[in-house]
Amino acid sequence: MPALRRRMRHDRQVECVDASPSTTPEGGYSPRSREYSSALQGAARRGCAARERRRRTKRYDPRVLLIRSVTKSYDGPRPRTVLNGVDLRLSRGEYLAVMGESGAGKSTLLNLIAGLDRPDTGEVLLEGEPLSALSDDALTLLRRRCMGFVFQAFHVLPYLDVARNVALPLDLLGVPRAESKRRVAEMLAAVGLAGRGADMPATLSGGELQRVAIARALVHRPQLVLADEPTGNLDADTAAQVLQLLRAQVKSGAAAGILVTHSTLAAATADRVLTLTPRGLVENAPSRIA
Repeated sequence: MPALRRRMRHDRQVECVDASPSTTPEGGYSPRSREYSSALQGAARRGCAARERRRRTKRYDPRVLLIRSVTKSYDGPRPRTVLNGVDLRLSRGEYLAVMGESGAGKSTLLNLIAGLDRPDTGEVLLEGEPLSALSDDALTLLRRRCMGFVFQAFHVLPYLDVARNVALPLDLLGVPRAESKRRVAEMLAAVGLAGRGADMPATLSGGELQRVAIARALVHRPQLVLADEPTGNLDADTAAQVLQLLRAQVKSGAAAGILVTHSTLAAATADRVLTLTPRGLVENAPSRIA
């Protein structure tokens, strides 16, 4: 899913600013200025405070993700409908697998959930907030604050050591250095890489690199984790270890997780397995591997 990978790569390379050159804050700050960075961080804190207020009211919805009757079509010489009437509810602590044939719309669905594309009809809500109501800047902040991403190709930056790679989401959110170091150390220990923070990516195996990617996806304690074929480049034994680790870390962090995969063995590690079809998401019979 190149669109999502490109946006996440850019989000990690800038200092708390949106990638789009067409978006500038009302105050007229330069997108790379310290004032703009501070303004965006302030917006992030206000967003978190608003979510906390909703949690304390009776109207707060415990579901992390809600997708209602979403459709998505693409124009062209041969117009086609990729998603048709997709509905999904995902609560904190749930770990869901989505399967489907190539071209079924799995990448399109992840792009809609991440706010990188907008549905033709229907809506996507994260913690009760419609993504369609948010600006590009607000969506960038939402991804950084509330989402974690794990990709098939790891996307670990080769010129940063393991600790700095894992700390990237915290840097973008302006987390103080001492707190960042503490969280990174805890996360590396949780994924079995304690004491490896100073190692460079070139010295790590494929399985270890994916562990770094999982640590990076979870270190900022996101509400939603999206994993796109996270074991596609790993051997069977390493893949099994990584899948169990990913599930355990999503569960322990009380996040909600979506695993997109072609592998029935990978899908079997999830609480629920849904298949994306022309009729929407269809739930499969349970067959989870403990």
